[in-house]
Amino acid sequence: MAELTKQFELHIKSIVLIPSEGGRFEVTVDDQLVYSKLKTGRHAEAGEVLGLVHALAPAGE
Repeated sequence: MAELTKQFELHIKSIVLIPSEGGRFEVTVDDQLVYSKLKTGRHAEAGEVLGLVHALAPAGE
């Protein structure tokens, strides 16, 4: 989470944490699912979510 706020602090309007059960960890950007622990069956590796979010950002951001 901290890596996202550092990299995209000027572009993020809000971050919402939604408590859930069953080991769910999902990241969505503009209603697009970027990463899902339930779908991959594993925890995200260091920098993985940041890379996936960065790939969605328009060039130059």
